Amino acid sequence: MTKKKTDKDTTDTEKKITPGPDIPENMHSIDRLPVTIHAQYIKDLSFENPNAPMPLTKSDGKPAIGVDFSMDARKVEVKDFENAYEVALYVSVNAKKGDITTFLLELEYGMMVTLENVPEDKVHPLLLIEMPNYLFPYARQIVSDMTQAAGYMPFLLSPVNFKALYRKRFGGPKAGNPGDTPAKDKKEKESA
Repeated sequence: MTKKKTDKDTTDTEKKITPGPDIPENMHSIDRLPVTIHAQYIKDLSFENPNAPMPLTKSDGKPAIGVDFSMDARKVEVKDFENAYEVALYVSVNAKKGDITTFLLELEYGMMVTLENVPEDKVHPLLLIEMPNYLFPYARQIVSDMTQAAGYMPFLLSPVNFKALYRKRFGGPKAGNPGDTPAKDKKEKESA
């Protein structure tokens, strides 16, 4: 005898999940975004340790650390790919003790993606909210590895709310088109 399923017997994975405001409505579930990631890469990386070894030998307190984030997306022409975009996450970490620069790290970490059946008004937030969320853990690891390789304690970036940065920069989830976002013109700051 088989038991009839009730709402109490439904597991969390069986429940229908309603997509949020930044997810295209024509998706059947939020398990898969309408995006294919083809490549992730370091596009530019710079680490300056201008006063070494002095900052490494002095232990007169922690440095003041400033962290800047910026996101950019642009449409790219790639053979055999339609709706291809390059998304970049820019991270700048500047550590100072007083007027002395301890270290300066600048990273541009990118990805090449293609979009499938995404409504035009959802492209911009998808590229500049969701895709930086995928890039962030890799960028955080690179920053941590670079600071440790330079002789410092690994610097771990705090989690970033890219949706809030997007809304602060563009005023809402439906603004602009990819390519309308100059690479480094508007940086959002996080104090560490």
